[in-house]
Amino acid sequence: MRKIVLPGSEVGDAKSKLPGKGTFKEGDKIYASRLGILSEKGRYINVIPLSGVYDPNSGDNVIGVVEEVYRNAWIIDINAPYPAFLSAENVPWKIAYGETLKYLKVGDVIIAMISSVDEARNIDLSMKCKACRKVEDGIIIEIQPSKVPRVIGKNSSMLATLKKYTNCWIFVGQNGRIWIKGEDENVNLLIKAIRKIEDEAHTFGLTERIIKMLGG
Repeated sequence: MRKIVLPGSEVGDAKSKLPGKGTFKEGDKIYASRLGILSEKGRYINVIPLSGVYDPNSGDNVIGVVEEVYRNAWIIDINAPYPAFLSAENVPWKIAYGETLKYLKVGDVIIAMISSVDEARNIDLSMKCKACRKVEDGIIIEIQPSKVPRVIGKNSSMLATLKKYTNCWIFVGQNGRIWIKGEDENVNLLIKAIRKIEDEAHTFGLTERIIKMLGG
């Protein structure tokens, strides 16, 4: 079982380690700034949140839902505390001014990349990337954004396992939304597996249990 720490817990010695994400230094000690799983990576000590909202970062691929349509842009819900802005200049289509509604309407789902996040938390999106597209089929499910790395796995190992044993198409957005396509029976099994990963993300031996669950 991985160690879960509380905010304010002492997690390391600042003489030999450096404070990473979810930690702070005070004197010669490093403390947790949030509830989460203790993780050491090189010289850095991190606390990975057990839950929480999505914290956008430039370069992230996200699954968004159109909230508002303007004459030259869209407002996109990306499961973050703030909505994101998608300009007509940053989509793969040539759009005349005022014709945005012909391409994306309220409720449409897209895959986009976060192109920038400024200090005021203004989030700009782009659909000019390889993975970016309008989602026309399949289903979207949501998990806690903090559990996304576990669903993907080290070097995409967990993702490869899920694809291998379910024969489903899976795209995992960094914002906790997952796009799935496949046969109904396989999709249902895949969703159960993803929920199990989400619930047991902090435990060891999870990959083996998922393989067994999927009939491997």
